[in-house]
Amino acid sequence: MRILVVGSGGREHALCWALAASPLCAKLFCAPGNAGIAAEAQCVDIAADDLDGLVRFAAAEKIDFVVVGPEAPLVAGLVDRLTAAGIKAFGPSMAAARLEGSKGFMKDFCARHAIPTAAYKRFSERDAARAYASAHALPVVVKADGLAAGKGVVVVQTHDEALAAIDDAMQARRFGAAGAELVIEEFLEGAEASFFALCDGTNAVALAAAQDHKRVGDGDTGPNTGGMGAYSPTPLVDAAMEARIMQEIVMPTLRGMAAEGAPFKGVLFAGLMIGKAGPRLIEFNVRFGDPECQTLLARLKSDLLPALLAASDGTLDRLTLRWDARAALCVVMAANGYPDTPQKGTEIRGLDAAAGVPDAYVFHAGTRQDGDKIVANGGRVLGIVGLGTDAAAAQRTAYAAVDKLDWPGGFCRRDIGWQVVGNK
Repeated sequence: MRILVVGSGGREHALCWALAASPLCAKLFCAPGNAGIAAEAQCVDIAADDLDGLVRFAAAEKIDFVVVGPEAPLVAGLVDRLTAAGIKAFGPSMAAARLEGSKGFMKDFCARHAIPTAAYKRFSERDAARAYASAHALPVVVKADGLAAGKGVVVVQTHDEALAAIDDAMQARRFGAAGAELVIEEFLEGAEASFFALCDGTNAVALAAAQDHKRVGDGDTGPNTGGMGAYSPTPLVDAAMEARIMQEIVMPTLRGMAAEGAPFKGVLFAGLMIGKAGPRLIEFNVRFGDPECQTLLARLKSDLLPALLAASDGTLDRLTLRWDARAALCVVMAANGYPDTPQKGTEIRGLDAAAGVPDAYVFHAGTRQDGDKIVANGGRVLGIVGLGTDAAAAQRTAYAAVDKLDWPGGFCRRDIGWQVVGNK
């Protein structure tokens, strides 16, 4: 098969790495790709949000299957455009992608279908949002309704902080159009987990669960980011909890979306808070998480391509997946200045040495080739994955590879996995 992966991050590098290993894959392209993806696929200079360009390329190159990595082209309707052109694709339709594209839609959908989530209210007017937040019990969560690259959620501890977060989004337009409407919701107590399920519109197959680290600094300090690391599996999601998540959240979502005329196909990523009351939904994403995807695919022993095809074709009821029993842990290397103003253009050395550590994998995110050098070209730049018999061993492997890098222009957290390793 001739396959096109859309995107340029660490998630897309992991997808390309897994798909390139499939015996069904005859030719692999990635648009736009990055310096690391170029070792797995032919990179083409088409932006992930250039829907016209992507459809033209897929038609011209007789692409058999398109795997869409990032959320923005999914929310913009790339899968619909490809389907209309007769090209098979992995990912939800524009209507189904509203589960991520609008937090307000997602919350209203959960209310309609009795999916457990935090109490909330939606606001399109600043004064009403300020009045509601001023009277709300603390802490409270303020969320931009639209896509904000993982940075549109603020947990506030005081009413003054809540008012500032509202003004930041609705008056200063920090998140652009994404913050024109806000969701304000109760703060959920418990531990967070990331749960993934492949969906074909009717059926769902659970993938491995993971935990990620959103804060930029050690000890969960500093601002939220797109993710500074992750590990899988997580003791938060044992077999019994997985069954509850599928029964209480995933399957009601599939049934509800089908009933509302927008069957969900692709990967459903449920961000969960697991507490005394069981799993409650924080948010839905409609694509693989980054950096969770890197840990999942490092553990997946089955061929990824038939699994993605089954989701697209509606045949997941016949799919069985095999997993490596070992743990995987991903450490994100970010450019100095991230998440505010990451420094681009700094040279990264030692990549071959890092990749040479046994059971370690180096996935590129924000990199580009500059002559014979690899340089930083984004905020989150590398994802270093280690495998091990348990989380502690996986952590040792990942940091052994990190320590092979020579990159003064970057940094990482040194405590990824502290929840299970105990070395915060």
